[in-house]
Amino acid sequence: MKKLFDDRESLHDQVRLLKSQLEQRNGLDGVQNPGENAQENGIDPHLLELQRDSNRQISELKFKLVKSEQEVTTLEQNVLRLEGQVCRYKSASENAEKIEDELKVEKRRLQRELRSALDRIEELEVSNSHLSKRLEKMKANRNALLAQQ
Repeated sequence: MKKLFDDRESLHDQVRLLKSQLEQRNGLDGVQNPGENAQENGIDPHLLELQRDSNRQISELKFKLVKSEQEVTTLEQNVLRLEGQVCRYKSASENAEKIEDELKVEKRRLQRELRSALDRIEELEVSNSHLSKRLEKMKANRNALLAQQ
């Protein structure tokens, strides 16, 4: 965009320069050559040609200026659109990071609960095994008592 602004300023400078040159030529030619050369309707043909050429250059420069201003406007709109996208992506990224942190906390909590549940299952299995052995011993003792009677 800076390049476009610089180009625009240089085009403005060229237009001013050409206008000032044209005014100087008009002033000098009118003062120095009042009766020289064949003039049509009081105007020097060479001066007419210079004026037409200057007008053509001015028109071209004005066209380039308008075109560069349109490009600047388009680029500014693109910048605004891209800044909006950056804001949306940034907020989406922050939300994703927040959710990721929450999921990590939840995972740690669930892993603690799993370890606790596995420990409890192991304790219950050991207790069950112990009680099963006691039950077998009691059955064996009862069968032995029944056999003695």
